[in-house]
Amino acid sequence: MRGGRTTLTTFCLLAALLGGAPEAAATQAMRAKDLGKLQGWRENALVGTGIVTGLAGTGDSPTNRTTRQALANVMAQFNLTVPSEQVQSRNVALVMVSAALPTFAREGDTLDVTVTSIGDARSLVGGNLLLTPLKGANGRVHALAQGGLSVGGYRYDANGNVVQKNHPTVGSVPNGATVEVGVQAQMLSVANQLTFVLTEPDYTTASRLADAINRQIAPGLAHARDASGIDIAVPPDQQDRLVAFVARIEAVAVEPDRRARVVINERTGTVVSGGDVRISKVAISHGDLKVSVTNHTRVSQPAFLSRPGPGVRTAVVTDTQVDVSEASGPAFVAAETSVADLVQSLARLKTHTRDIISILRAIKAAGALHAELVVQ
Repeated sequence: MRGGRTTLTTFCLLAALLGGAPEAAATQAMRAKDLGKLQGWRENALVGTGIVTGLAGTGDSPTNRTTRQALANVMAQFNLTVPSEQVQSRNVALVMVSAALPTFAREGDTLDVTVTSIGDARSLVGGNLLLTPLKGANGRVHALAQGGLSVGGYRYDANGNVVQKNHPTVGSVPNGATVEVGVQAQMLSVANQLTFVLTEPDYTTASRLADAINRQIAPGLAHARDASGIDIAVPPDQQDRLVAFVARIEAVAVEPDRRARVVINERTGTVVSGGDVRISKVAISHGDLKVSVTNHTRVSQPAFLSRPGPGVRTAVVTDTQVDVSEASGPAFVAAETSVADLVQSLARLKTHTRDIISILRAIKAAGALHAELVVQ
């Protein structure tokens, strides 16, 4: 009950702040770089398989044929010919290594890598990742990873007793990969255009951003292609100074449009909404119906017979009692208002957060909530 009141109080404060100044929030301008990015600005996924050594008996079991074959292949590179059937070790583990290659990565840059066990190892604590090539989607090796693992958990077991914290079969190597082949993103198209992509596609925001670029930089440079992309022509005198031109575009101030949305999470009892989300006039009545069924068992013993016959015996009788109680809930007519005002009214009636979620869903079903209802 205390957690529900805390969540409700937090939401009421947020709703009051958002609802108290909806017009101020609506006129707030943002930089273009906070609304999206240029097309071609992306990270590239790298992945590879490697071996973690130095484990204290917590690695893959000797029956894991994949681990034995991988370890035999590593030994063969150092002129040690050992059949995979003779490899017996619990101090190694076969792992999957992944990393993200950022845009404009250059040779010598370092990346953080994530190491996950793909065998039956119990823990990677204390392990060291051997040199592992990381490949991109094109099959080309872009980075090499190795180093000591940072797990952030542990697992110890003895005689059937297990003590574990977090996930000891997943670790990371900070700055554990070195870029060998960099990438250069192609931002400028053949037609000498840049395409700015909005994080949240919206026709109104795209049109406003194109108008703001034409107004603040130069007329006729930008036009909105669709709800997500804005094509920007690069003048001939700016093609050699593309970095400075892009910096000017990122600094363009624009007022984004936002879609009315209410997000609810029934698992945690959380409601998040913009303070200016409107609700039409609606009648609300909410209450709880509780049905209790109670069984009482008693023994019926005939008392008027001193000597019971063969057909007379003790009987077990069950009495069932059904109780129906209906708790009084909020019942009122809400005029055209906002979600923030409605929540504050329900808070004064001491309505719990989960009941507010049920009320909002019913209002949406009735067509009175003019916003997108997102249920997580």
